[in-house]
Amino acid sequence: MSAVKSNVQRIAILGAESSGKSALAEALAQRYKTVWVPEYLREFVETQQRVPRESEQVMIARTQLEREDAMALKANGWLFCDTTPLMTAIYSEYYFSSADDDLLLLADQHHYDFTVVTAPDLPWIADGLQRESPAVRQAIHERVLAELEEREIPHLLIEGTLTQRVEQVEFALTFLMT
Repeated sequence: MSAVKSNVQRIAILGAESSGKSALAEALAQRYKTVWVPEYLREFVETQQRVPRESEQVMIARTQLEREDAMALKANGWLFCDTTPLMTAIYSEYYFSSADDDLLLLADQHHYDFTVVTAPDLPWIADGLQRESPAVRQAIHERVLAELEEREIPHLLIEGTLTQRVEQVEFALTFLMT
């Protein structure tokens, strides 16, 4: 974790496409009266009007981390992060059959205080270039869970409506506050 504002607890929100990460991050930020870090990939796709190339994956992850550090300065105790370099690495491996060594290093070195995984139980919604299909969503979800297990990263799998998800995270975060 970066040296910026060490009293801020960074919460990683991971999950496949169309699983409610952004909505959850925003709702949690409102609940805790703090800020959240939107997924840079979404902005990249919207501004470039294309999906990133393999050679751009490291830049995507670095930009995400830079934005995390910038938002940590504005955070009020909690910083909710809509994705991490680990998600970028998982997608890179899925789409390009490998992840750049620098990307893997970012995924290995950047740590969060808590990790939440959004279940793919919400209706899948097409979102232009960034989302592919319910089948890809399920495959990525399984890869996320396997990767977290392999890396021995404790995580909470949440499901249900947005309200139910916020309640599940809120319950878990009470233990981090003690």
